[in-house]
Amino acid sequence: MRMRRKSHLEERLLACGDIIIYMDREDRSFAVKDTESMLNLDELFESKRPLILEVGCGKGQFICELAKRDPQNNYIAVEKSSNVIVDAAERALKEGLTNVRFLRGGAEYLDCYIPPKSVELIYLNFSCPFPKKSYASHRLTHRSFLEIYSCLLKDGGEIHQKTDNMHFFEFSIAELSQSGWALKNISLDLHNSDFEGNIVTEYEARFSEQGMPIYRLEAYKLGG
Repeated sequence: MRMRRKSHLEERLLACGDIIIYMDREDRSFAVKDTESMLNLDELFESKRPLILEVGCGKGQFICELAKRDPQNNYIAVEKSSNVIVDAAERALKEGLTNVRFLRGGAEYLDCYIPPKSVELIYLNFSCPFPKKSYASHRLTHRSFLEIYSCLLKDGGEIHQKTDNMHFFEFSIAELSQSGWALKNISLDLHNSDFEGNIVTEYEARFSEQGMPIYRLEAYKLGG
């Protein structure tokens, strides 16, 4: 079901204009790659700090809490929908977070905007599982996206994924393993594990209340 368009959306987006960057591309495939839109991270943030990326930030609960807990980092949060990213940006402004910026657009263009080897860690929290096999290439752990993440991450950088969908989790493990990534700290029931420091997202709270297990993994590039 499509989300109802928010009232005064354009005005609200304009009010968040200082922290939202728009990845507007004419070609909606992986084919178009250029550096004309590459961000200058030193100009984007007030201070030079390690960069953390969340792909699919939703309404911003996770990234804003993370930015408050770990203010020694800079954060970029990515979301395709203007209707959703406006909530995240407004939250960051309300909470006075100066180390968070937002990219609105598809993850397939991230390497046109974020400099190579600039990211320490990528979070993939409750990405759409696209359950139909014909849509597998849209999943954010498909090998096409993994190639992009590999370009963005510094040597030794990691991907951390959480999902409620077992089949998507299995798909992610297979894609990561076949693309030269090593896995660690795999959990098949995060909330009943001994993992500490978990930040619960909006979706995670809902799924957990329904008694659904939360799956989690950490991945790093072999040889990186």
